[in-house]
Amino acid sequence: MRTIEGKLIGEGMKFALVVSRFNSFITERLLEGALDCLRRKGAAEEALTLVRVPGAWEIPLVAKRLAQSGAHDAVVCLGAVIRGSTPHFDYVAAEVSKGIAQVSLESGVPIAFGILTTDSLEQAIERAGSKAGNKGFAAAEAAIEMVNILKDLGQQ
Repeated sequence: MRTIEGKLIGEGMKFALVVSRFNSFITERLLEGALDCLRRKGAAEEALTLVRVPGAWEIPLVAKRLAQSGAHDAVVCLGAVIRGSTPHFDYVAAEVSKGIAQVSLESGVPIAFGILTTDSLEQAIERAGSKAGNKGFAAAEAAIEMVNILKDLGQQ
């Protein structure tokens, strides 16, 4: 049986990172994790593009534009949607998730999902570098792996 698994080697790859400024206390830590991962896995500094957007809602549109540009092998989306006392959380979390998935499927470019959707600030903090690791790092790893998997599939 032939098994294809993505390698965690980012050398020679170009990445865009889309980061929400809303909840920046959390998103900056996600960004730090993603950049740490990309650098550790060999991505060159000049191969990284950072785009800051107002909030999570705006992430899918910018990710789509970046994917369409052909200038990036993958896009890493980073944001934090924290539940409040209104249904706003449900709308934003659902649409951002759908939007990012749609961009990935339509473009064929790996779009990594590093959007935290948590019930509390404490849960977000846990996922941005404390107890539950750093989901920004994990999203960047997924992006690297998916680029390598798609390259391997294209060479079959």
